[in-house]
Amino acid sequence: MINISAIIQILVLYLVIYSILKAAKGSRFGQALTGVGILAASMVAFTYVFHFDVLSTIVRSLLVYLAISTVVIFQPEIRRILSQVGAFGSFEKPKYDAAGAATPEFMAAAIVSLSGRRIGALVAFERGISLRGYEDTGVRLDARFSQELVRCVFTPPLPLHDGGMTIRDGRISAAHCVFPVSTNPNLAGNGLRHRAAAGLSEETDALVVVVSEETGNVSVAHNGRLMKCPPDQVEQVLVRWISKAMPSQRNIGYAKISRLVERLFRKGRPKA
Repeated sequence: MINISAIIQILVLYLVIYSILKAAKGSRFGQALTGVGILAASMVAFTYVFHFDVLSTIVRSLLVYLAISTVVIFQPEIRRILSQVGAFGSFEKPKYDAAGAATPEFMAAAIVSLSGRRIGALVAFERGISLRGYEDTGVRLDARFSQELVRCVFTPPLPLHDGGMTIRDGRISAAHCVFPVSTNPNLAGNGLRHRAAAGLSEETDALVVVVSEETGNVSVAHNGRLMKCPPDQVEQVLVRWISKAMPSQRNIGYAKISRLVERLFRKGRPKA
């Protein structure tokens, strides 16, 4: 008869050991822990198979001292592992997918971080219509999206803080770009960033997110419309909008094929 209590205990022990090994993977503590485990298992198995009682007692004593010395030597690594467990680091949502594209949740959190610091920002998410023409007016980056990089780009008086940032396939493709300014009279009372966001959304199908430098408010421009995000639901609203703007894996492949055809067409075009 299967003992349920024993199965639960084995599962708990397995999860604890697995979590420790996963957190320690790649570190000096992980390598030392693996070596100690192999050595201890070999010595215990050797003494058990040949029934060396005296040697078995000595081995058990040595293992206790070895465990204590390991804790003393690798204090920094152990503190790091415990802090990860305390912060539930093993259960955090991934920030990037397998291709290195940032997730909508991670992007929304970065924009909300700019809003909290009242750092003005203008971010355009490319969809079906290419934004390469506007990227030529700025500085091409092709960089992995991160909160630190986005903050550095938009923090004045750094060289790239003025202008817009473009996002393609979950990566930062360019910064310091010039976007067309909307001539809609209903937007006359808005700042230049907001009118540029609306202007780009009028000429393309891009999703444009703008952060006000004066108030920290976040707005979304799409199809020529400028919509302010509710202050108490900014991150949730941004996640929904960015999720719609982010292409699926099939759309990413289609976009890559389209850009490849466009590149080949440009190469084959005779020079003037």
